[in-house]
Amino acid sequence: MREVAVVSFAQSAARREPARNEVEILMPVVTQAVEASGIPRHEIGFTCSGSCDYLAGQAFSFVSAVDALGAWPPIVESHVEMDAAWALYEAWAKIQCGMADSALVFGFGKSSPGEIRDVLTLQLDPYYLAPLWPDTVSLAAIQARVLLESGKASERDLAEVAARSRRDAAANPGAHQRDPSGVDELLARDYLVSPLRVHDCAPISDGAAAVVLAAGDLARKVCDRPAWIRGIDHRIEPHALGLRDLATSPSTRLAAEKAGLGSVPPEVAELHAPFTSQELILREALSLDAGVRVNPSGGALGANVVMAAGLVRIGEAARSIREGEASRALAHATSGPCLQQNLVCLLEAD
Repeated sequence: MREVAVVSFAQSAARREPARNEVEILMPVVTQAVEASGIPRHEIGFTCSGSCDYLAGQAFSFVSAVDALGAWPPIVESHVEMDAAWALYEAWAKIQCGMADSALVFGFGKSSPGEIRDVLTLQLDPYYLAPLWPDTVSLAAIQARVLLESGKASERDLAEVAARSRRDAAANPGAHQRDPSGVDELLARDYLVSPLRVHDCAPISDGAAAVVLAAGDLARKVCDRPAWIRGIDHRIEPHALGLRDLATSPSTRLAAEKAGLGSVPPEVAELHAPFTSQELILREALSLDAGVRVNPSGGALGANVVMAAGLVRIGEAARSIREGEASRALAHATSGPCLQQNLVCLLEAD
């Protein structure tokens, strides 16, 4: 296996962007990531992006994003219709195959122009679930209710996750939600969809993120402290929600096992949990104890750029290593309803 590291990471400030389009949001982020990598843009061997045409409301909308890269010279480029964490997985595989020594990975999305709760319904089973048109918050509320009824968590536990995430997000210049409310104040608020309140749900954020990967000696040449990807894997749950226990995430547990998490816990874990209940489910699946700092960036509850939030988790985990805050970090990304698909990436310093 080739050594592959994250050598740079950049993201836009997550917020609602009524004035800028996707290319205008993306261009400075890509430029920042490439310049910070120390690798000239024309020497980057592969480019892969993640986005969703349903957000833009037009087919092949991702093609226009290539304008942010420049039309010349021609590049080797690919795209995944998923969170850009899966684009990073493709780029990592490309480097493993010896087809490139470096890669630019980016993701972007504008959720604010439409009703993202309804748009994401289109990823459900088209025969049985999608015709019922359940929105993402309602499905997450079902999952949260299953978790509460199992006795593994309480509404106070959910509020504690939200309060901690918002406190951490206050120190993150890229975060969207910065309300420093306490647990009791959060619990006093009305339900959005019982048992979830507004603070239990990720904000609607527009934005973009990008990372640059490099292999072996190139990574050591351009980066003083590369964040090495020691293992990466993704697994999937059954499509039909009724076929699985929504209070658990065996696919996350299996992905972590295959990624090499083992018995040594990470110091930092960046979990892609758009709902407070999902963070608790993921912590159990990954066996994360109180000694692991979870989502010091504020996580998806602080900023949730659809199609980039998973990549941001990898970027933030890598940043903690590159800045010397940790020597071992775990990043998680999810896609689909109720933690249907899960990717785990384990990063370490030398």
